[in-house]
This record gives sequence, structure tokens and C-alpha cells, in this order.
Amino acid sequence: MTSQTERGAAFAALHEREGMFLLPNPWDAGSAKILAALGYDALATSSAGFAASEGLGDYEITRDMKMMHIRKLAEATDLPLSADLENGFGHHPEYCAETIRLGAEAGLVGGSIEDFTGNPDAPQYDILEAADRVRAAVEAARALPFQFTLTARAENFFTGVPDLADTIARLQAYQEAGADVLYAPGLRSLDDIRSVITSVDRPVNVLAIPDSRPLSLQELAETGVKRLSLGPLLFNTAYGALTHAARELLSEGSFGFTRHAVSANDLVALMAKA
Repeated sequence: MTSQTERGAAFAALHEREGMFLLPNPWDAGSAKILAALGYDALATSSAGFAASEGLGDYEITRDMKMMHIRKLAEATDLPLSADLENGFGHHPEYCAETIRLGAEAGLVGGSIEDFTGNPDAPQYDILEAADRVRAAVEAARALPFQFTLTARAENFFTGVPDLADTIARLQAYQEAGADVLYAPGLRSLDDIRSVITSVDRPVNVLAIPDSRPLSLQELAETGVKRLSLGPLLFNTAYGALTHAARELLSEGSFGFTRHAVSANDLVALMAKA
């Protein structure tokens, strides 16, 4: 069993090596084992994917539910595990710090704190308040007995105001607050991604959005993206297949969907490799 110290060091090293790496997002122990067996180097939770697997919407998961989920994924494989920790499950900076500590106890070696307030009338914290929240999370991460990679997220293009200049100003403030990785989910163009990367001096995570931004992995890597995460993309694909199959049975009475199925024995054998 790989120790948390080894996982933390391995995850940090991925951000220092040459080129871009992929960070897929499992939603349960089985999907984590499959991704590990297929050869990925690290995993990250998906807030939206996990919530939907519980029959809930994004941001309807409690911190206790999140920690139980993290523990299951951390125990499923030996890979480094990071997590979408939303806004730290509270407005005060100490909530962010406590969430980092609890996540580390559950098995994380990385995690993200975002600046989304949950209030549609003021969707993002003031930049100074947001930086204080990141700073508290960083201090909690640095106090751990192993390397913990802290990612700070600017939610402008997801849930705030899609203003690139403000996004960059926020990421620069989070960089100064000590974040290891910077992340602005929802960037839609290669030019915007390049502007972010050239404005900061930390590794940048980009979210894969293939429908609205059909960029190749090579293009993203050449632009300087260090980490490409998939968010709920794999979950949506899996549940999309389930929906398609169930509809085919009801509407057509046929089993054409099974041509894409994997046998139970093959799945078990694949997961065993993890």
C-alpha cells in the first residue's frame, strides 16, 4: 500500500515534470479502480459527478458526505487523489482550513478551493476575501506532515461574471496567497487559456469541455496547460449510455446498446489490476 507521503510527493511531481498530464474524475470506487488499471497517474473527485450519483444536484452534497466519498476513493487505489472541495463548505476562511484538514485525514493529497459564494446575487467573494480564504487553506495544507497540492479556483466563467481580466486578477491574488495550482474552469478559447497561463507563474489546470471548445490534447499541451481535468465528463458519458440503453429497450424493444457493453468478468479483472 502506497503511503500518503509517497502519494503526496508523486502528485506534486506530476506538476513539475515536462508536459501536460490528465486528471480524470471517478465517481465511485469501481470507476476509480478502472481508471487506475488503465494507467492514469492520479485521480480527482468530481463534485457534480458524485452529487448526481447520489441523485442530487451539484452543491447539494454536505461536507460529511464529501469526506465519506473521499475516503472510499482514497482506499480504492494507490494513486494520488485530489478533490473538488467546492468553497470549503463555509464562508469564513477557517472553514476552508478545516476542510483541507478533514480531506487530508480522509486520504487526499490535493484539493481545490473555489471563490463561488452560492449566492446568485453576489456569486463570487470579493477578491481580497477570496484570497484570505485561499491563504487559510494553504496554511492548513502546509501544516500537514506530507505534501498537499492546493489548487485555487476562479469561478468567473462558471458561476460568476465571465470577465477574463478579473479572472486573471483573482488567480494572481491566489498565487500570492500561496496556491500551488491555479484553475479557472469554463475558459472557452485557446487565446483565453494562453492569457491566463502567461499571466501567472504556477501550473494551470484546464477543464475539458469538448462540445464548446473542441481543442486537441496536443493544442492544450503546446499552450502550456499543465493539468487537464475532466470534471463530470466521464460520469455524464457513463450515465448517458445508461439513459440511451434504457430508452432503446422501452421505445424499440431491442438490445443494440449491448455492443458497447463490457462483461462483468472483464470489468472485475480490470479492476483487480488496480
